[in-house]
Amino acid sequence: MATQFNLWAAGDAHIGTDLRNGRRSLAEAINQSEGRDPDAEGFDWDIMLDVGDLSGSQTPPDGEEGGEVMAQYAEMQTHRRAQVYNLAGNHDASGETEDTQWWFQRYGDPDGRNTRWSGVDPADRPFTVEGTWERYKFQVGNLLFLVMSDRNDGGPPVGRGVRGGYPAGAVTGETFDWWIEQVEANQHLNIISAHHHMLKETTVASGEWEGFQEKDKYGHRKAEFHGYMADGGPMGASYLYWVDGNPDAEAFERYLDANPGAIDLWIGGHTHAKTDEIVNGRSHLEERWGVTFLNCAALSVYHHPAHRIPFPAMSRLLTFTDGATEARIRCYRHTDVAGPKGFADDQERTFQLRHPFQAP
Repeated sequence: MATQFNLWAAGDAHIGTDLRNGRRSLAEAINQSEGRDPDAEGFDWDIMLDVGDLSGSQTPPDGEEGGEVMAQYAEMQTHRRAQVYNLAGNHDASGETEDTQWWFQRYGDPDGRNTRWSGVDPADRPFTVEGTWERYKFQVGNLLFLVMSDRNDGGPPVGRGVRGGYPAGAVTGETFDWWIEQVEANQHLNIISAHHHMLKETTVASGEWEGFQEKDKYGHRKAEFHGYMADGGPMGASYLYWVDGNPDAEAFERYLDANPGAIDLWIGGHTHAKTDEIVNGRSHLEERWGVTFLNCAALSVYHHPAHRIPFPAMSRLLTFTDGATEARIRCYRHTDVAGPKGFADDQERTFQLRHPFQAP
């Protein structure tokens, strides 16, 4: 039995955007993790949780970018595609007239229904997926992962338009009800929830209007972290804003406020903040309602407002040790923009589990 479990939490690779600038964002990170970058240390990981936004397209993603996603995953030599667990981000969403989330179902494919396209063989999963592309769970020892994809599809105001990422996050009412059922039925386990977006006012720039700079003298907002989409809930561009089509629903937030400590950890991305950036007192890692919240964005260097390029690409490595209630979180720099490549020692943190970790 292994004594440790290493979870690589990463996302927001925006593959198409970085590729246009000569960088293979996901492939570079994979190669670094497996020790093939002479300027950066490698690291062990058992699974990767990719928190979405594989696509960098400002229009609904297409098969060409999907093929590049698969080509970059194919860089793995000591790991397998089935060790990567995906969820959909807002940029991965299909357009209003397209089949529901066809691109993510084909290339993210968490339930392994499209192996021909995704390379995901469900029989090869180290930990079995139960559910669908929209919401699923899997268990690692006594860690229960509840993974929810963003439903930013189907057209404004909840879904994306013809152009633009339409950043405000969304889940269906069915997904929210499923999450409550799973949380309440599994209090004997350590519960890790994952969605592309963070919850409101939990981590860096996850509050109302925090995706943008202040209004200028003409009353216009400029992009700071997200693009301004007037018909897509811009107030909530930085967090999970829509639940069952209701704006600024705060459904998860109200549940956790009434049931503090109901889960252990929420992992997301979406808002690409610099390594040590703090907005309104909130950093990448915070605790609220007895829950730890971790923003692990972003692998992309170029998918940002111009004043934030180049971005110091980063991800997180979480280590769980058998018998321990304390888990380790390390920040890995994939570029040397804000310091040398590799682990940023000043960003290392720990967080508490409700139950001692039991390794699988």
